[in-house]
Parts: sequence; structure tokens; C-alpha cells
Amino acid sequence: MTPTGHLLWLFGALIALALGGLFLPLIEALWPLAASGATALALADYLLGRRVPNLQLTRELRHSLPVGVWSRVGVRIENPGAWALDILLHDHHPNSFESEALPARLRLPPGRAARVGYRVRPRQRGDAEFPGADLLLLSPLTLWRKRCFLAQPDRVKVFPNFREISHYALLATDNHLSRMGVRRKQRRGEGNDFHQLREYRAGDALRQIDWKATSRTQKLISKEYQDERDQQVLFLLDRGRRMRHEEGGRAHLDQALNAMLLLAYVAARQGDAVGFMAFGGERRWYPPRKQGDVVRELLGQIYDLQSTSEAADYLMAAKELIPRQRRRALVILLTNTRDEDQEELRQAVKLLAARHLLVLADLRESLLDEVRRERVHDFDSALRFHAVNDYLAERSHNHDLLRHHGAIALDLTAPQLPTALVNQYLGIKASGRL
Repeated sequence: MTPTGHLLWLFGALIALALGGLFLPLIEALWPLAASGATALALADYLLGRRVPNLQLTRELRHSLPVGVWSRVGVRIENPGAWALDILLHDHHPNSFESEALPARLRLPPGRAARVGYRVRPRQRGDAEFPGADLLLLSPLTLWRKRCFLAQPDRVKVFPNFREISHYALLATDNHLSRMGVRRKQRRGEGNDFHQLREYRAGDALRQIDWKATSRTQKLISKEYQDERDQQVLFLLDRGRRMRHEEGGRAHLDQALNAMLLLAYVAARQGDAVGFMAFGGERRWYPPRKQGDVVRELLGQIYDLQSTSEAADYLMAAKELIPRQRRRALVILLTNTRDEDQEELRQAVKLLAARHLLVLADLRESLLDEVRRERVHDFDSALRFHAVNDYLAERSHNHDLLRHHGAIALDLTAPQLPTALVNQYLGIKASGRL
């Protein structure tokens, strides 16, 4: 229990009264009575303030939150006591969360409940816990302040920003992928798998005409094909130290996960199975599966994946993947490489490309492009410009070597990744390369 400003004012008034008694005999006579009354009042309020009623606290929040998005949290407190309580409340949210509108003040009538709300914004994915709330209670006469802690543990899961993913998914559902830069190849009834017979339409190729069906029905009948289904898409996800790089407050790993989930959604709608293997730290394996809600399944597998301080071991990852994924698949390696990685990466590419169709999505920092666009105005900026150009030229040469060994190498920034991956996937499906 600690005194409040009201108690200090009360005893300050007593001191002033004692000083006044030096000049006025009446005040001097009344001072002992006033001091006894004030002391008794403070003591009684102290004893009452120590008797904290058995407050009941419940928290209202969703148990799955998107990273980087503000979400509402409600706290409800019930007062079974006989007097009203003035409370200053601070809810203990996880350390990785930002908050607004805390601490909160509320007045809690006797035998009633009250509710306060605030907002939180998670800064990183994974499991998090709200352990409880700190309460600062005023005594009935507001002369004393008591602090207490109410335990109310609530666990939440912080997922990738599924609002952003659902926006992409909605575009895919409505066949509006072109709004995000995805190029759909327009074909009239061509593909790899036979789909159905239909009446001839102007523009159909002669090779599409089914002459047996035409002679039987006495009208032109065309064969319609669709892209091959039941193929497998496997993401090889680097979670090593280079994927910790942040741009615009978002790590490369987070942006890679969003792109991975978008392509998983598109591939599932195409009838393909989707899986992943994470490396560059503790391994995580999710074999390719074909099901209606594959994005939700993947969210449950990757929401707590964090980048590590370990270096990505590409060759070891390739050796581990080969026995796990025996069927030919489209393997998409999501990473951020440097020159010193190239020899090991080439060996991994040779190993993977011998069995699978390999796409290397190699992220580069946007700062490199910004330096190339800057005006060269002095010696230091000229050195920086040429150093970046030399680095990017060597990077391009390394990618050419990887293409020679069988990989489809994409050199791109993190914001370009979602569109580029979907474009590449649709192009592969249309060409029948897988």
C-alpha cells in the first residue's frame, strides 16, 4: 500500500493547521481533534483498502492474430465487493506486441462488471502468451493505492498476415490475377490432359478436331484439353541468417512465407499437391498433400518458423530432400545467396535438377537497386555505384552458371516474389515441362 496525493494533501492541511495554531488559540485547541480524526480516517481507509475483493478477470481476444496488423483485445473485470473501485489497469501483453490505450482507467461499481478495450500489433510470428494483468486499486476514500496482479493466462498464435494472403487468394478465385501482375497464357482448348469433347468453335486448330465423333454426330467436334493435374509442388525454404534481412519492417523470411502461401493456394486450385521442407536451422518437413484447405494446413505448419543465426547448408538440404521426395516435383528454393555460397549451391542444384524441375528464387536487397538509381556526384558515390554494379554482375554470372546446371534462376527483390513465383508456376504448367 502506498499513499496517494489525497493523503498527502490531508496531512499537508494538518501541518498548515498546526502552523495557524501558533497565532490563533482556537485553532490550536482544535488541532489535536483534527489530527486524531485525520489519522483515524487514514488508518480506517488503509485497513479497508487492504481487503481487496476477489476480482474476476476474463480476456476477450482471438486466439489467432495476423502479424503486423492491429487487433482488438477486451478485458472484463467483475467486482463482487461491497464498494466501488477505481482501477488503473495494465494488461501484460507479450513483449513482441505493440499496444495502444494502455494503461486504462475504469470505475467498477459494487456487484457489477466493467469492460475496457485496447489494441495490439504483433511484430513477429509464433506462439505468444498474455499472462495476466496488473491492477492499481484505490482505497474507498482514495487515500491509499494498492497494486495487485490477476493471473489470467491466454495463449495466442501469431500467423503470417493472412489478410494480405486472402486478398491475393480472392484475386485468384475471381480470375483477376492480372491485377497483381500475373500473366495468364490465353489458350483455346490446349493443354496436356484430355478434358472433354465439345462443338467446334472458330479458331480451334485442326489437330483438335475429333474426326470419329464428327462423323458420328455429323457436326464438327473438338477435343478440349486442360493443364496436367495431380503434380507436386515442393518449397525448399531457407530459414538461415540471410533471411533475417528486413525491408520496410518485414524480414525476407516473412515475405517468402507470404509468397509461398499464395502459390500454394494457386497450385491447390490447379489440382496439384503442395509441401515444403525448411532448412538453415531445425528441419521441418511437410510432404506434398492434395486437399481442399491446404493453405490453412500450411499456416499451421509455418506460423512459428523463425530465421536463425545458422548458415544455409544447401548441399545437405538437397541430400535430405532426395530420399524424402522420390516423385518428380517442381522444387522451389527460396533463399538469399552470396558469392561464397555458389560452389556448394551449384552442387545442390546439380543433385536436385537431376530428378526434379528446380526454380531458384534468389532474393536480393532493394538497397542495391536504389544505389544504382542514385546520381553519382562525388568520389564516394562513384565507388559505391561501381561496387554494387560489380557485385550484381558477378551475381548474374553465378545465376547463368546455375541455369547451365538445370535450374530456373530468378533474381528478384522480396516485393516482386509473389507475382514472379505465380507467373513462373503458370508458365511451367502451360509448357508441360513438369
